[in-house]
Amino acid sequence: MTTHRHLLLACGLLALAACSPEQPPVPQPPKVGVIEVQPQTVPLQRDLVGRLSPYRSADVRARIPGVLLKRVYEEGSDVSEGQVLFQIDPAPMQAQLGIAQGQLAQAEANYANARTAAERARQLAPQKFVSQNDLDNAIAAERSASAAAQAARASVRNAQIDLGYARVTAPISGRAGKQQVTEGALVGQGEATLLATVDQLDPLYANFSISSTELERLRGAANVALSGAGESTVQVLLSGGRAYAHTGTLDFSATTVDPSTGTVSLRAVVPNPDKALLPGSFVTLKANLGELHDVFLVPQPAVLRDAGGAYLYTVGEDGKVARKPLTAETAADGQWLVTSGLDAGDRVIVAGVQKVQEGAQVRPAPWQPEQPAADAPAPGPDAGADAQPAE
Repeated sequence: MTTHRHLLLACGLLALAACSPEQPPVPQPPKVGVIEVQPQTVPLQRDLVGRLSPYRSADVRARIPGVLLKRVYEEGSDVSEGQVLFQIDPAPMQAQLGIAQGQLAQAEANYANARTAAERARQLAPQKFVSQNDLDNAIAAERSASAAAQAARASVRNAQIDLGYARVTAPISGRAGKQQVTEGALVGQGEATLLATVDQLDPLYANFSISSTELERLRGAANVALSGAGESTVQVLLSGGRAYAHTGTLDFSATTVDPSTGTVSLRAVVPNPDKALLPGSFVTLKANLGELHDVFLVPQPAVLRDAGGAYLYTVGEDGKVARKPLTAETAADGQWLVTSGLDAGDRVIVAGVQKVQEGAQVRPAPWQPEQPAADAPAPGPDAGADAQPAE
C-alpha cells in the first residue's frame, strides 16, 4: 500500500513538472569588433586651395626706337636665354654707329697731335726755349684731347649697344607667349614697348594661404611640431583627386597677415618637367606642415556625432561599454585623427556600434577591416567562420 502511494506521488510530480512553463535561455551580450589604440606621430596635413604661377616671368621689350621688321620665334614655343625673338630695323643704329666711329677717329687724331705738342714742350722747357705759360697750355690741350677721345669711345660703345638691341633676345629660358606688336609697327618711342612675355614653367610656384587663427593655434599646440621653409612638402592634387607625380617644397612664408583676408601667404616650388601644370590654374594642395605627436588614428565607423559633438564607445576591462567625447578631424584613408579624449590602450568599438549602449555588457573581439571585393578570397566550406557576428 505504501509503495502504491509513492508511485502515485511520483507520477503526480512528473505531471506537474510537465505542465510548468519552460524557462527561456539567458541572452548573451552582443559581440563587437574592437581595436586597441596607441598614441603615434603622424604628419600634420591640411587641404588648401592654391594658384600656380611661373617661377620667373620676363617681359620682352623694344629698348630702342625703330620699326619692327619680323618675329623670329614661334608663338607658344620654348626658347632659350639669349635666343633672338624679334628684329628691329637696324639701319638708323648702323648709321649712328658710323657717325660715332668717325667722331672717335677725329678725337684720337686730335689727341695724338696734342700729345706730341705737349711732349715737345716738356723737352724744351728746361732749356727755356718755351715759356711756362706755353708749357701749361700744351699740357692742358693734351688732357682735353684725351678726355674727348674717351668720350668718343663711349659714344661708339653706346652706338654698338643700340645696334645690338635691334636684335631683341629672350631674357630668360622658358615658353614665349603670343606676339603683342605686329611687324611694321613703330616701337620704342618714349617707352620700352612690350613685344611678348617669356614664362619659365619648370618649376612653378604654388601660391596659397592659411588662416592666421589656424596658424596661431598650431604654433601654440604642445603636440605640434611645425616644419620650416625647405622642409615642408606640398602635394598637388589633379582633377579627380589624383596626386601629381612630383612633390613640391615650401620655400616662403609671409611674416605678416593680410588684413583684407586674415590669412598668411605661403609659397611652394613644384617641379614641372613635363609642363603638365599650367600657370594661372587653381589646384588643391595637400600641405605637409609638420608633425602631430601623441595622437590616435581611429577607423571612421567608430566615430559618432550628436548635438554634443564627436564621441565613440570603448570597452573596459569588465566588458562594459563607456562613452568618450573627443576632439577629432578627418584624416586620410578613411580614418579620424583624434587629438584628445582617448588614452593609450583604450579598446575602441569599431564594428557593432549600433548594437551597444553606455554601461551595457558586450563581448569584444579583435576587429579586422573588410577587404575589397576584388581582393577577397573565394568562399570555401569554412567561409564566415571569422566574420563579425550580426547579433
